[in-house]
Amino acid sequence: MRALLALLMTALPAAAFEFEAIDGGTIDLDDLRGRAVLVVNTASLCAFTGQYADLQTLQDRYGRAGLTVIAVPSNDFRQELDTEDEVARFCEVTYDLTLPLTSITQVTGADAHPFYRWLATTHGRTPRWNFNKALLGPDGALVAFEGSGIGPLSPRFVAVVEGALP
Repeated sequence: MRALLALLMTALPAAAFEFEAIDGGTIDLDDLRGRAVLVVNTASLCAFTGQYADLQTLQDRYGRAGLTVIAVPSNDFRQELDTEDEVARFCEVTYDLTLPLTSITQVTGADAHPFYRWLATTHGRTPRWNFNKALLGPDGALVAFEGSGIGPLSPRFVAVVEGALP
């Protein structure tokens, strides 16, 4: 059964996935088709949490040009706050975040969100820590996957983002 699921997932485009939004509703990647989408697993209590500010800057700088940044809070590495209300409040108060936030989501292992299972199965990419960045092109294909150590505003990463814009 797992082999069949893995085979089916390799045939799916990234646009086939949706996330629960932290404030209710859904974030449907299919609604973002035609835009570059940066999906980042995040955590509020991590040494890399300051990257939230840079992610917001990316959204502000390139949103009109066709970029959507999605933050995916996760407690997989035991560095997230306990509740979604706490996460939402922290992001708003500390970083004035306006980019889309998902509910607290599992990003690793057998119970990972289907998007992250797709990354693992199709592209061999699994977050090894918080603030791993999966950049999708306007067609939903994976353009880049970067770890925590690559800052969202590093010249190298910005060049990749600019190259992925529609």
